[in-house]
Amino acid sequence: MGKEMPSMSQPLFILQNAASGKHRIREVHAALERVLGGARREYQLTLVRHRRELGNAVRSVLQRATEREGAIVVAGGDGTINTVANAVLPTGLPFGVLPQGTFNYFGRSHGIPEDTDAAVRLLLSAKPQPVQVGLVNDRVILVNASLGLYPKLLEDRETAKREFGRSRVVAYLSGLIGLLRERNALQLQMETRGRRILMKTPTLFIGNNRLQMESLGMREAPDIGTGRMVALALRPVGRMSLLKLALFGALGSLGSAREVLSFGTDALTVRHEGRDAHPIKLAVDGEILQLQPPLRFEVSSQPLYLLKPLPAHCDAQ
Repeated sequence: MGKEMPSMSQPLFILQNAASGKHRIREVHAALERVLGGARREYQLTLVRHRRELGNAVRSVLQRATEREGAIVVAGGDGTINTVANAVLPTGLPFGVLPQGTFNYFGRSHGIPEDTDAAVRLLLSAKPQPVQVGLVNDRVILVNASLGLYPKLLEDRETAKREFGRSRVVAYLSGLIGLLRERNALQLQMETRGRRILMKTPTLFIGNNRLQMESLGMREAPDIGTGRMVALALRPVGRMSLLKLALFGALGSLGSAREVLSFGTDALTVRHEGRDAHPIKLAVDGEILQLQPPLRFEVSSQPLYLLKPLPAHCDAQ
């Protein structure tokens, strides 16, 4: 559908997450008027002021975009982008992003600028190109999914952001503080293509973003985008060892740590031994979910058609 249409002629249906702050709202609106208005490119902007409104807004925008054979664009962080991508993926409509989050791994990995004006200008020339999407129990994974320690660290990070503001420094510091707290280990049973792994671990992390995995120094990072994701789990360690591993990650050498088990996979089933009757808390692209086990991680057979620069001008995922 959308992948066959020239992006320069499609109307753009833009969803913006107002939670990014008043400054960001004005910044996006000004860029849209200046760039798209100046180029006489048709667009419609929908502002979502509360998280609970997002579902209805996405359905309304999808209907209009389908009727007009347009493209969906979302302005927000990786969590908001993920929510909209869940709805867009089955439709095959072109999908664009204006990164507005803290880390913006999804946009950065596909050559989409973090500068708002530059990202809007890209929409005038970008072409829909297929990008790999991961799934967990049919929920989209664009960047990563995790259970155990990492979801709790994300909750701590969001609390710190509300108190001290949204920045990468606040995110890093809140994560380090969180590592010093006592955590319970998970007893997991993992199966991938006939291989069974029984492991006690504080966290299991599934990566679908090559840029993030390269930044951690994972040797399997090149697998991403070739029909595989990267799974990594930490062997049981003390709090000081967790801090050491955090330092390894910050220095881009986590993949060389003895305490890390990692492997590439296109399909992984995870059970929490003794707790399969209870939902499992996990983080998906920065959003906390509760899913009923077993957790089935896999690469989607359907790609997302992302409006991005041609491959010669950006790194592959």
